Amino acid sequence: MSGIITSILLVIFVTLAQNSFAADKIRLGYSGLAPATAMLWVTQEGRLFEKNGLAPDVLFLRNNLGQSALIAGEIEMCSYSASLLAPARLQGVDLVMIVSFQQKLNYRLVVRPDIRTVADLKGKVLGVTRYGTVNDSTMRLLLSKLGLNPDKDVTLIQVGDSAPVVATSLIAGKTFDGALLQPPFYNKTVDAGFRVFANMEEMDIPFQQAGLNTTQRYIAKNPDMVRRVVKSIIEGVHLIRTNPTVAKRAISRYMQIKDEKVLEDSYQNLKSTAEIKPYPSAEGFKTILDDFAKKLPAARTANPRDFIDARFIQELDKSGYIDGLYR
Repeated sequence: MSGIITSILLVIFVTLAQNSFAADKIRLGYSGLAPATAMLWVTQEGRLFEKNGLAPDVLFLRNNLGQSALIAGEIEMCSYSASLLAPARLQGVDLVMIVSFQQKLNYRLVVRPDIRTVADLKGKVLGVTRYGTVNDSTMRLLLSKLGLNPDKDVTLIQVGDSAPVVATSLIAGKTFDGALLQPPFYNKTVDAGFRVFANMEEMDIPFQQAGLNTTQRYIAKNPDMVRRVVKSIIEGVHLIRTNPTVAKRAISRYMQIKDEKVLEDSYQNLKSTAEIKPYPSAEGFKTILDDFAKKLPAARTANPRDFIDARFIQELDKSGYIDGLYR
């Protein structure tokens, strides 16, 4: 009898031990199919979330659905652009960016070969994915930098839900004259005879593009979960820089890229934009707020730092953990 009791107690102990060390579930969304988002994908591919005691459910939520799901509490974090986060925050939603995925605007305005000057752009039809997306807001920013009024000098039309759809439509000769595309998608249009009219990477505009976002209420209730997610992402950056095989596998899986040259170009783009210490950029948020100030009065007096919560990166940075990964 004592042996049976001992066996039962052992089973109970093992079960309790397993439950106590069970990974914490977390739902992570992403809204873009571009190399910048690959910081999230590579972290997932390398099982770094699991290494830090997390069981992630990584979900693709197209366009603005990710932010809507985040605000509704249906997911805990989501990767998307600061230009989508900013207006929601200005209207009172407690969103903040905790990790930057990309601070460089690497878009190219690709146009028909006969369009060669800014004057040639006037009256033309330009394609964006959907109104209100980062593609739309960045197109408007670029046109303003070129001295054009995006609401009067050109016509912007919605083409599709993603960059591949826009690129394919442009090549197929649909009824628009140009589009704003990132690598590797703009490369296909150039190969098809279109020309790069403007390279935003060369314009060096401070701009906070993609990042991992959450709500302040979630941080307040779950600081350790947030800490472990940020640690995982930082380890993901290290993996990007030290293990191209895993990084390319993640890009290929999520972006459905089979062409080796396109895959290599996408990896190199990711490697060049993934910051070792991925602090969100207050200066990059300021650019976005300055642009929104034309339409949203609250943007004129907003403090860019209110859109950022970098405390978890700061902890890892000050402790020497990040530098230690590269020794």
